[in-house]
Amino acid sequence: MTNPGPVLVVTNLDDPTTDLVIDELHDRGTAPVVRFDSGDFPTTLSFAATITPHGITGTLTTPTRTADLSNVRSLYYRRPSGFTFPHLSEQDTRFATTQARYGLGGVLASLPGCLYVNHPHRIGDAEFKPSGLAVAADCGFRLPPTLITTEPDAARAFVRQHGPVIYKPLSTPLYRVDGVSCTVRVADVLPEDIDDSVAGTAHLFQQRVEKVADVRVTVIGDRVFYVRIDSDLLDWRTDYDRLAYSVVKPPEGLETQLYAYLSRFGLVFGAFDFAIDHDGQWWFLECNPSGQWAWLEHETGLPMIAAMADLLERKSE
Repeated sequence: MTNPGPVLVVTNLDDPTTDLVIDELHDRGTAPVVRFDSGDFPTTLSFAATITPHGITGTLTTPTRTADLSNVRSLYYRRPSGFTFPHLSEQDTRFATTQARYGLGGVLASLPGCLYVNHPHRIGDAEFKPSGLAVAADCGFRLPPTLITTEPDAARAFVRQHGPVIYKPLSTPLYRVDGVSCTVRVADVLPEDIDDSVAGTAHLFQQRVEKVADVRVTVIGDRVFYVRIDSDLLDWRTDYDRLAYSVVKPPEGLETQLYAYLSRFGLVFGAFDFAIDHDGQWWFLECNPSGQWAWLEHETGLPMIAAMADLLERKSE
């Protein structure tokens, strides 16, 4: 497909993965790039969009670039910081944030002929762990038994029946403890660990896979990269210094399941996590529609940055 328009990149200022992709696109010189963060709006980011019977026209302007909204080639939606209005009152901030979300956000989600990597609405859908697990089961992946509950008795019964069991947060908001950023970790759970505080909100409990390794599978358009991760960690993301990487071949039929999963959510990119058990079986754990991936190229030599640039240039669809 021929589309001479720009690549829009929506992310925060501190995003090394995006930096690598943009450097690749700049080196190629074939696709102009307009990078911005929703946190820049409206101080240094502005737009004027007209909606007509023929679609959206208009411009989006940053301090150094102007993009024609009617001719955007692709939009790489990573991890924007979100709208902020520190000069407004609490009530006015709520109003202004809502207008920005449904105004600028609505325009960016409706660009004609644009390839989204991924579409922000589809990202939102896919970030719900229950939805992801249900779709994964429907696509034929092997899943460990999982319980999502607010009932302590149900949680204790599940742990007794399916132990060993781990607790996973349904989402991972950041906390600060003594000024240090931290998050809730995956952890083993025993029946005696469960008390009435479970009733305070939703919790996810899952049978722990007796694994020998993990696998990160990264799908970038029509390219799929399989990386085995060896460690002695329950959650390999807690200590990257203890990891060993190798390129691995997938089980027969897995790629078909990967694309079936992405199709159900309308995604063209996904970072899948699997656990391999002692019998060599691959167990689906989750798919992150905005997951990190670029560090794996450094560890394995896989051409992942080039694959993402190809996708954003619309060389692979």
